Amino acid sequence: MTEAADQPREDHVLVEVTVPAPADAVWAALRDPQKIHQWFGWETDGLKDEIDFIFVTHASADDEKRVVTFVGVNDRYEVEARGDESIVRVVRSAPAGDWSDVFDGMIEGWISFTWQLAFAFARHEGQTRRTIFFSGPPREDRLARSLLGLDAAPAPGERWSMPLGPDAEASGEVWFLARHQTGVTVDAWGDGLLVVLDQPPNEKRPRGTTMLTLTTYGLSEAALADLQGRWQGWWDQRFETVAPGCD
Repeated sequence: MTEAADQPREDHVLVEVTVPAPADAVWAALRDPQKIHQWFGWETDGLKDEIDFIFVTHASADDEKRVVTFVGVNDRYEVEARGDESIVRVVRSAPAGDWSDVFDGMIEGWISFTWQLAFAFARHEGQTRRTIFFSGPPREDRLARSLLGLDAAPAPGERWSMPLGPDAEASGEVWFLARHQTGVTVDAWGDGLLVVLDQPPNEKRPRGTTMLTLTTYGLSEAALADLQGRWQGWWDQRFETVAPGCD
């Protein structure tokens, strides 16, 4: 979508969630890099530098309004107090129009990470997460939500129980549903979270692309390594591995 200088602009809400925490606490989680580390993205060697780049050196914050605007893009986080809870939204100033059929990697990232923020506050405030991440195109014409059975997930807030990836039995709760992604809690991962993002086929990726983020809490190093190994084997049989952004 090309932005002409004279096109009318309007605010588009990319994602909006309710976080069960006071606005000041949520605002701190958007401004303190150590706190951001517990919900943004996934564990990588470059996560600290990425957080510094996005939230520190390329962000402008209004502490009174609780709005942080990201330099170089037209996106901003807003935190609105609602008693003991907060409304958190990502808003993009962009040309007017219908974006419902547009796949935008940055938008999908905001959706994933904002729901991860809500999950951290709702289930694991102050706790340290450990994550496992996979990204790449399928070897055949089935993306992960279909392969995992999550294309038929129940409504958010409802329980689910079924085989999941390499595991014959798994259970949890549907955390969120979006056009291109699904998030479910997983009891066995210390009440963890699985976010599955499927990008539809395009010219570069004619079978599409999947990203999986597995967030865990309280697992021992041995249990985390076992989980990594089981999911790596499941992934390698069904997907190629390509780093995000490497087309």
